[in-house]
Amino acid sequence: MEIAVHPDGSVVVKVPFQSDIPQVENRIAKRARWILRQIAYFKQFQPRTPVRCHVNGETHQYLGRQYRLRASTGDKDSVKLSQGFFQVTCRHDTSPDSVEKLLNRWYLDKARQQFADSLERCWPKFEKDGRQKPPLLIRKLKKRWGSLSENGTITLNTDLVKATRECIDYVVTHELCHTKVRNHSAEFFDLLESIMPDWKKAKLRLELSLS
Repeated sequence: MEIAVHPDGSVVVKVPFQSDIPQVENRIAKRARWILRQIAYFKQFQPRTPVRCHVNGETHQYLGRQYRLRASTGDKDSVKLSQGFFQVTCRHDTSPDSVEKLLNRWYLDKARQQFADSLERCWPKFEKDGRQKPPLLIRKLKKRWGSLSENGTITLNTDLVKATRECIDYVVTHELCHTKVRNHSAEFFDLLESIMPDWKKAKLRLELSLS
């Protein structure tokens, strides 16, 4: 029997198809204390990010920090971080759609800068083999933080810029490891472990804060 506690607090139990249910329940009860400890562990992290409405007062993340949104009209469109606030200025109106477009444009600009910096930090551990630094693309991805194409291009999710630099470096390192090992075999994880020993911590933090 396998018992797993997931970051969202759900508990999944896997048993053979014809297992005796009372016996399974009894074994789960014996592991209750461990299960509760795991749930408590996950609760210490930030809750998963709720759907954003882009209205005044709600919070938005950048590099792992929360900033409260403050939108107003002005002479030109702009987004600035100031004293714990996302100061969004719109020329025409402060409708959620207008604010969202400006924020998305700002996030994309910051993502280009932060992801390029991360690649510069992570690449030296891989360039010893004489490989060329892979090109970098940034776009919205629905289900992945990053991917490596057949031609060696790394694509990163724009939303990753909302995570800490440690989490960004984890995803970049993960994809750089794929330039050597394309699959998720034991060889891949051995390589990842050798380059970033605390990758599991960064992965968990990323999943809990932005998923």
